[in-house]
Amino acid sequence: QVQLVESGGGLVQAGGSLRLSCAASGRTISSYAMAWFRQAPGKEREFVAAISGSASYTSSTNSVKGRFTISRDNAKNTVYLQMNNLKPEDTAVYYCAADRFDRYRRTGTENYGSWGQGTQVTVSS
Repeated sequence: QVQLVESGGGLVQAGGSLRLSCAASGRTISSYAMAWFRQAPGKEREFVAAISGSASYTSSTNSVKGRFTISRDNAKNTVYLQMNNLKPEDTAVYYCAADRFDRYRRTGTENYGSWGQGTQVTVSS
């Protein structure tokens, strides 16, 4: 089992930027797809973006395309989510997740076996 710790959340005004980090420990993650999910109050956890083990492929939900970029540094065992042009509707707790395989197109929470504790992102209007 891999342990994941997110950081980088905070309060930002609409139009601003944040960079989330997810540090993994316990095993190397270079062979596994990694993803970011988010959960707003009263809503289900939803897929945001994912990246393949080699970082060659990424996927993201339509609402963040052109604004959010997922990346990874396997040498540092870390995954990032660069969020630009943030909107109030991006407000949520953001979670990092590790796949059991290298399936970057999977968007369901059931496909990911390890989760971080989450980091709060609040975007004010």
